Amino acid sequence: MIGRVVGIPVRSEQELALMRRAGRVVAEMHEVIRAAVRPGVTTAHLDRIARDVLERRGARSNFLGYHGFPAVICASVNSCVIHGIPDDRPLAEGDLLSIDCGAIVEGWHGDAAFSMGVGALDPVAAALIDAADEALAAAVAAMVPGGRLGDVGHAVETVARRHGFGVVRDYCGHGIGRAMHEDPDVPNYGRAGKGARLKAGNVLAIEPMLVAGDEDTDVAADGWAVLTDDAGWAAHTEHTVAVGPDGPEILTI
Repeated sequence: MIGRVVGIPVRSEQELALMRRAGRVVAEMHEVIRAAVRPGVTTAHLDRIARDVLERRGARSNFLGYHGFPAVICASVNSCVIHGIPDDRPLAEGDLLSIDCGAIVEGWHGDAAFSMGVGALDPVAAALIDAADEALAAAVAAMVPGGRLGDVGHAVETVARRHGFGVVRDYCGHGIGRAMHEDPDVPNYGRAGKGARLKAGNVLAIEPMLVAGDEDTDVAADGWAVLTDDAGWAAHTEHTVAVGPDGPEILTI
């Protein structure tokens, strides 16, 4: 849920170096998952191959065990916005899949998400993913010294509205560093020129959550999966991003 906005910690170059290492592990998890997605594959299998990356790179998951979460990835399908628990149901042609995962290296965190189609996608679902990617890119571009936190959310919402999509307002991005979720909250809406001033060394996890219908959500009976009220499509993208002296640096690539 969205709460107060506070000052954003400034990370040292040594701390950023460790966050880059964590981010590269997350990027590798994304790469192997993308390559494995096809109709008939289960999200439980995707979770297993993500675990293999963590083990191979000597990293830890920041999702597994978080408030009891039972997996290293969130696998959210179709009307599930975020926090889907991997299971043994096979993915089907035309599903919209969102994957969110993270890694810890020497106590420092990385966190990122992507959405993709399973085979051929419905045109609305494909447009939604493209808009989410565009919204993330616009928000990243706003991560410049002297900018404001409100610029980031304003960039997301502007892109979403231009394409005719909504933004989920009950969940948001966040600060990240020694913990996966730190202050401040980073909503996917906001007023340009408002909020905390951005400085070189600030790091935020920016995560647009766009929907093709109703922006309201409910939590499923499992206590985790966040679903759209109207069963409409949802797409989720995310990067861990540092404000550099000359502009943004994506750490999860």
